[in-house]
Amino acid sequence: MTSEPPANSKTPFLGLDSPFGKARSMVFPRMVLAGHGVLSELGTSCRQFDFPDRGAVVTGPRTADLAGNRAAEILRAAGFTCDVVLAHEATNAEVERVSAEVRSLGARFVVGVGGGSKIDITKVVAARLRIPFVSVPTSAAHDGISSPRASLHDPDRVASIEAVVPIGILADTSVIVQAPFRLLASGCADVLSNVTAVLDWKLAARLRNEEYSSTGATLAEYAAQEIADHAHLIKPNLEESVWIAIRPMIVAGIAMSVAGSSRPCSGSEHLFSHALDRSALHPSLHGEQCGVGAIMMMYLHGGDWKRLKSALRTIGAPTTAKELGVTAEEIVGALVAAHRIRPERYTILGDNGLTREAAERLATVTGVIG
Repeated sequence: MTSEPPANSKTPFLGLDSPFGKARSMVFPRMVLAGHGVLSELGTSCRQFDFPDRGAVVTGPRTADLAGNRAAEILRAAGFTCDVVLAHEATNAEVERVSAEVRSLGARFVVGVGGGSKIDITKVVAARLRIPFVSVPTSAAHDGISSPRASLHDPDRVASIEAVVPIGILADTSVIVQAPFRLLASGCADVLSNVTAVLDWKLAARLRNEEYSSTGATLAEYAAQEIADHAHLIKPNLEESVWIAIRPMIVAGIAMSVAGSSRPCSGSEHLFSHALDRSALHPSLHGEQCGVGAIMMMYLHGGDWKRLKSALRTIGAPTTAKELGVTAEEIVGALVAAHRIRPERYTILGDNGLTREAAERLATVTGVIG
């Protein structure tokens, strides 16, 4: 295997994924700290990154009390001038508001402290303001902790957009374990769904000659396998479970940086999830929906969908419409509409998608609906 570039380097390099000598720029986190109490290293880490003296912590109303205010205090103790900016729902309008506030404060770097939506807002703000950001997750509901992608939820659509890779990640397991276990289980389901995303990617490479990164695919598959192999150890109120789960989530995010797209971790199962967001009266968590979608897409691929379903069940993630809190009709409708979410992204659903009859049969055979 070829050597990797210096951490967080933007220098293009040639690797095994460039058979025609085409160089591609890749950006990776310079530092990843995961474990008990690592939040205390935030100030030292930001000094090691040689950040300017003025920064901002972007957090939510709830996560401010949990870790956001403390993060700001740690930065101030390290000699930084730091303000706390409260963020709310991950929408374009909120990104614009937070960007304006961070800009008005004169912040030269941002630290995102919170769950998936707050991290997503922060990484988009950092991209728009062209400043570095550090990811400090307070929960682990999906692989966005380390990925260069962000999901913005506007009234008419959910958009996955290019953002920026965190220069550092500090995943404090003593903080994350305090979040509802459902969020951790959702994050694990999101990573498990990599298996169908990679199968879709391989299919697109064969049938559409789509650019394919074997390294990105291998990292995504490794992350999913780690979750599957340790599913029995992932339990509520156990900090070790957070440690087991958080590493594959970070690896999954890095897989997308390697690939230069979300392909290693987003395929037909994600299209199903986004379609369900539109059709369901009360959508569930993103990772939960992707997990259920992966069961059905694995069936279409002819893979071991029962093993995938078993792993999800062992962790405590939903495997049925009832457990997701949606109706059978909403599941079928999402399956029928999924191929239209991103028509440029070829998956096992093909160009024409599933008929209603095929969708009903798929959901029934896999036990997603009764």
